[in-house]
Order: sequence, then structure tokens, then C-alpha cells
Amino acid sequence: MAGHGYDEGHTIAGWTGVAIVAVGGSAVGVGVCVGSVPALAVGGVVLGLAALVTWGLHLAGWGKPPGVRPRSEWGMRVRDPWAREGHPGCVGCRLAGRGRTAVTALSVPGPTVAGDGTGMEVRGAAVVGGGGPRADLGRGSS
Repeated sequence: MAGHGYDEGHTIAGWTGVAIVAVGGSAVGVGVCVGSVPALAVGGVVLGLAALVTWGLHLAGWGKPPGVRPRSEWGMRVRDPWAREGHPGCVGCRLAGRGRTAVTALSVPGPTVAGDGTGMEVRGAAVVGGGGPRADLGRGSS
């Protein structure tokens, strides 16, 4: 793995999930070709099982958190020590009730009242101004 400078994300959870999906996808494919509803159902159940097994392995620390990992954690057999607390921005961790929320530009609360320089204040989508329903609240004169 020393030949490149990026993390490919190969993990036990990922490879296990792909193997189970291959079996489930094959069963669905056979069901489509043969026209067998039971084969389609079995394939669908196996695909659902693949999602649950992969999610469980991720929560147990055998998956990859979102983003790039440090080079020391690139190995497939390296267990993630922060999985129990939850990964920032990870949907799987949030679904499990774990998680630190990621602090991004979208998660930082903005001001509650904003002005656009016209003397009118906007709170959310509602325009706060005086006048009745026909009051001129736009820019410039009408």
C-alpha cells in the first residue's frame, strides 16, 4: 500500500458488505432471469442483511469514518478507536444514536435578524415592516 498517497478505505466492514451484496445481487439476478419470485425475495433479504452486517461492523470499529484517515490507520486490520463515540458527519452513527455532530459552515447558527441595507429587517422568510397588505416594502419607489 506504500505505492500511493491516498486512503482507499478498504476495511473489514467494506469487504464483508461487498461479499454479501455479491451473493444477494446474484440471487436477484437469477430470480430475474428465471422469473422466480422466491429467488427475488431471498436476494432482497440477503441485500438487506448486507446493509445490517456492514453497519454493525462499522459501529464495532471495523469500518471507515467519513473523510481521509491518517496514514497509520490505512491498514485493513486497523480497528477504529473512535467508533464507540460516533464519527462526525456519519449517517450510520447518527442512526445508531451515537455521534458527535460535525461543525461545518451549515451547522453554525446564523444571525436571527438580518438587514439588507434598506432599513427593513428580515427574520427567516417573514418581512418585518409596517403597513397593510398593500404597503410598498420593495426597494426603490414604485
